[in-house]
Amino acid sequence: MSTVTTSGSRLEQLKNLSKVLAKQIDDCNNDMIIGPKYLPQLSKQYRETIKEIEEIEGVDREDDEIGEILSARKADGKPDAVR
Repeated sequence: MSTVTTSGSRLEQLKNLSKVLAKQIDDCNNDMIIGPKYLPQLSKQYRETIKEIEEIEGVDREDDEIGEILSARKADGKPDAVR
């Protein structure tokens, strides 16, 4: 992490962080005593990191079925949240 943090771009830093978080999540699943305690926080941070990576990379939400539904809802003036 320290090498990427000092010389890498924000995107490289986030991708490296996602790998670290994924490893920690895997470790939580293997450690049934400590794991369940930290899994929710790690999972939330992982999701936020992945979302930020996608925003930086400019992921086109039209590429998948869910993206199409959300785009159609947005075009109709409806919120992104689907119940």
